[in-house]
Amino acid sequence: MRRDSADDLYIDAPEALAALCARLQTSPWLALDTEFIRERTYRARLCLIQVATPDLVACIDPLTLPDLEPLRDILMATGTLKVLHAAHQDLEILYQLFGTVPQPVFDTQIAAALLGTGEQIGYGRLVADRLGIELDKGHARTDWTKRPLDPEQIRYAADDVRYLGEIFMAQRDQLDALGRSDWLQDDFERLSAPATYSIDPQSQWKRLRGIQHLHGSQLCIAQALAAWREDVAQQADRPRRWILADDVLLDIARRMPRDTSALSRIRGMPERVLERHGQILLETVARARARPANECPQPASRLVLSPEQEALADLLMATLRIEAERHRIGVAMLATRREIERIVIGEENLPVFQGWRARLVGDTLRAVCRGERGLRIADGHVRLEDR
Repeated sequence: MRRDSADDLYIDAPEALAALCARLQTSPWLALDTEFIRERTYRARLCLIQVATPDLVACIDPLTLPDLEPLRDILMATGTLKVLHAAHQDLEILYQLFGTVPQPVFDTQIAAALLGTGEQIGYGRLVADRLGIELDKGHARTDWTKRPLDPEQIRYAADDVRYLGEIFMAQRDQLDALGRSDWLQDDFERLSAPATYSIDPQSQWKRLRGIQHLHGSQLCIAQALAAWREDVAQQADRPRRWILADDVLLDIARRMPRDTSALSRIRGMPERVLERHGQILLETVARARARPANECPQPASRLVLSPEQEALADLLMATLRIEAERHRIGVAMLATRREIERIVIGEENLPVFQGWRARLVGDTLRAVCRGERGLRIADGHVRLEDR
């Protein structure tokens, strides 16, 4: 596996990109990462794309290239496996750029959790644990939009893919040895699904912090305001909070102002927003307020368990931890506390009851609920036993 950084490629011209893509076509897998900035924009600004194969490491500069079409063909080729770490943000950016998502993919962070290496483990920690190499963190906060990039910045970026292929191959072999090679297929297919990254403005109200405190027409207004804000943020390519902060949006929905004077008294209302969008906000509030009650969105029901149900949930969580330890898998890969609580109230359509999770722990959780299996303490250890 290539580790020497002396020959890393920096691609900033069309002919160099074409030559690189010709070399990439023959590789069965491609390590992939991106550098981006999104603090001041709605969409992340892609600043660098790093790729690696067993034979090369390259940093591709989208800020200097007229287009990335040759690379698009490589990334979308179904015969080449794309290997990433914590892939969601990178794939989201590529989806925004190309309108589709690279596939197939392999996420080394997800694989690490399945192999018991750690839940949500960072790339630097994984490289250190697997390969004994400490990565330089000196450019973690660099401004990737500035040009030219110096050699240390390029090496830092290249390191994000330099060791990715080696880790992938070791994980692949370990998964094969454990008979778990196909367990992550559903997870990886979801990562490659365009629907994972598409945004529905009408659903953005669900992301508002504090939305659970609204009801009735207030929820209608919050939904309408969140959708309006999403559209404006997309068109202006500015962060949502720059258009209207969550707490201000929720206060408008709560107080339902009818005129500019009332709107101006909303705490935190920016003067520029009032001047530019005040009338639209009032019209949006009025329309949403007039909607029939049966058309208003319903907040997610808050699950309240009885003391007996809480005790059962605790028992199931203990069972989950025991099974996760036995199989050397991160607990979060199997189920969350929320899922466990859903099991307690009798829900069945849950990930833990599907595919490999059902075989590994879902059937055991059902058996505990039925009283067929239980926990016993022996010699200071908690064990699962048949009853």
